[in-house]
Amino acid sequence: MGARLSRRRLPADPPIALDALPPELLVQVLSHVPPRALVTRCRPVCRAWRDVVDGPTVWLLQLARDRSAEGRALYAVAQRCPPNSEDKKEFPLCALARYCLRAPLGRNLIFNSCGEQGFRGWEVEHGGNGWAVEKNLILVPGAPSQTCFVTSFESLIHLECDVRFPLADPTGSRGWCFKRQLVDLVMEGVWQELLDSSQIEICVADWWGARENCGCIYRLRVRLLDMYENEVVKFSASPNPVLQWTERGCRQVSHVFTNFGKGIRYVSFEQYGRDTRSWVGRYGALVTHSSVRVRIRLS
Repeated sequence: MGARLSRRRLPADPPIALDALPPELLVQVLSHVPPRALVTRCRPVCRAWRDVVDGPTVWLLQLARDRSAEGRALYAVAQRCPPNSEDKKEFPLCALARYCLRAPLGRNLIFNSCGEQGFRGWEVEHGGNGWAVEKNLILVPGAPSQTCFVTSFESLIHLECDVRFPLADPTGSRGWCFKRQLVDLVMEGVWQELLDSSQIEICVADWWGARENCGCIYRLRVRLLDMYENEVVKFSASPNPVLQWTERGCRQVSHVFTNFGKGIRYVSFEQYGRDTRSWVGRYGALVTHSSVRVRIRLS
């Protein structure tokens, strides 16, 4: 008969503290922590952990685990065009950490796109009886909220222009209802070298429509601006006016910016609208589900 196995437990190996790990192993361990916990819980632990979180390696390891076509393309660009050092006062976290936290690719960067939070996030000029937020007349596909911004008639009062977003734009829309949102692409997580890599496309879209009993006019202007908010390239849309007693419906305007050069930081999303009858109230163009999305080119 064979010898009986001993039931005595072998002494357990003493636990290894994380701070005793070599730096290269610590980076590997921390790279499995979700981005928000990595910043809010791991970074304050000690100086060594803070240095890991503030460095690029742990974030590159997280990017490398995305094996989708977009993820592989982004990882290749991140290696080829890594972020340079930034002003610590403006950007306390490194650029790759911001990217992983904010996840900007494919996400709508317009805040409050349907008016579900009133006018929060928008700079507004009220023509006529001003803007309002109402429920949609018909369903808008994919909208996070079935609400919309509604415009009024054209005001004949002379309005002084803000040089940053002039109401007297080339379309001659002074006195209309006007609103704008300025999207800071870098603060949203797209680092500057990625924007300058020519591998990024900026997709903009807007839904607009009219009431059945009143005609309206709608205009859209989207401008790409540099860090000083100087215009680099723009897209303008001036669809034909909707006539009175035309069947109500929603229409979409969209555009994709490609090969826009270097130095882009902001997207200025600007909407204009009014009615065609100058009726008291709000019978002008309805706008909703505005979007600015960044995507990486796969070709």
